[in-house]
Amino acid sequence: MSDLDPMLLKCEFDRLSAVRHMGRVSSVTRGVIEIQGLEGQARIGDHLTLRRRSGPDLPGEVLHVEAGVIHMMPTAAPDGVCLGDRVILDQTPAFAPGMHWLGRVVDPFGKPLDGKPLLSGVQEQDIMRAPPPAVARKPLGARMETGLTMLNTMLPVVQGQRIGLFAGSGVGKSTLLATLAKSMQADAVVVALVGERGREVNEFVAHALGAEGMKRSVVVAATSDQSALARRRGAWSAMSVAEYLRDQGLNVLFLADSVTRFAEAHREIAVAMGESSSLRGFPPSVTPLIAGLCERAGPGTADQGDITAVFSVLVAGSDMDEPVADILRGVLDGHIVLSREIAERGRFPAIDLSRSVSRSLPGAASEEENQMISETRKLVDSYEQSEVMIKAGLYSEGADPLLDQAVRVHEELDAFFGKAETDDIKNSFNRLQLILRRASANLPG
Repeated sequence: MSDLDPMLLKCEFDRLSAVRHMGRVSSVTRGVIEIQGLEGQARIGDHLTLRRRSGPDLPGEVLHVEAGVIHMMPTAAPDGVCLGDRVILDQTPAFAPGMHWLGRVVDPFGKPLDGKPLLSGVQEQDIMRAPPPAVARKPLGARMETGLTMLNTMLPVVQGQRIGLFAGSGVGKSTLLATLAKSMQADAVVVALVGERGREVNEFVAHALGAEGMKRSVVVAATSDQSALARRRGAWSAMSVAEYLRDQGLNVLFLADSVTRFAEAHREIAVAMGESSSLRGFPPSVTPLIAGLCERAGPGTADQGDITAVFSVLVAGSDMDEPVADILRGVLDGHIVLSREIAERGRFPAIDLSRSVSRSLPGAASEEENQMISETRKLVDSYEQSEVMIKAGLYSEGADPLLDQAVRVHEELDAFFGKAETDDIKNSFNRLQLILRRASANLPG
């Protein structure tokens, strides 16, 4: 379908309106602007434009509606706003993705960010759409190729699974997401970049994804300099694109970076609306907000595709019990933890196997593969429990047969976990099997 398809042009013109409603500023309190005269037309989420008497126009969004007044949250500080300033109610932006969006970078309102024109699709999507009915959803599907030996073997990902990626800053979270976007098995990829720096958006598109990765991808970006309303909407809009592609029968990979910034944007809005921050700095409404976003991913109904999702969490100080991480662990089908210690010794991906789990097991693997996964975990756990003793020179071979095996193949296993997989899952398990045989047979690596 061409970007200039006559049907798309007709839909674009049909959404235009010649009527514009106007109100007046009646109060400005703690960054929230009170407006009179629009209470009969404005809805929560509608766009507003405040005409300042001096300075540029100030855009915003309807945050709260009361009898006689509405409250506007501006996208920037309300400096220079006067009582009586005019406020124009803009037409609610239609968010209507289409198949022609593949290969494009858009903002949370569906406007292009890559410098090329882009028309909306035919069918408008509700960015707050409810997930498919629970009883109508398919079970999790088949195991997927990921492009990484660690995820092909120890932490399998199946079609429709939802996984959390937990990491501090600078340990390879964005790089891992980019690897999945390029290499993971899927018909289409939707990337939500929420609160990212503008420079990083361009780097992710141009270098991490590249021309080949972008062919099957839609990137929805809300940068850190945009308002909290736009940043929060970015995650919803990206999920709406994924749902549209799923409804076309495609199996979609959804990557969100990051849920933490999504929650922080919501906190900023909730505090402006008067909600208390009682959950270690977050409002209570953040729990259903995150759960609602995650529930929209997963298996579709019988006539739909699936959305396999990876939600990243920026964990401050490696605190896995902070609110956003704790909420996500309870609603997802597994979690991957990236370790700063592993990253600092140069292994990518820096996945901490002992702290990571995939809830698709044991069903995602055969009996033989599950046995190999169990044996490998025992070797890794045994080495980690005795690592200080080993490095201190206190380890003596022969005292513990399992530890002897773990020491024998530790370096080989570590290299295996950091290897990119160019072949299939079977090949990954074949190499793992050879390592386990060497461990038990006391053969050199």
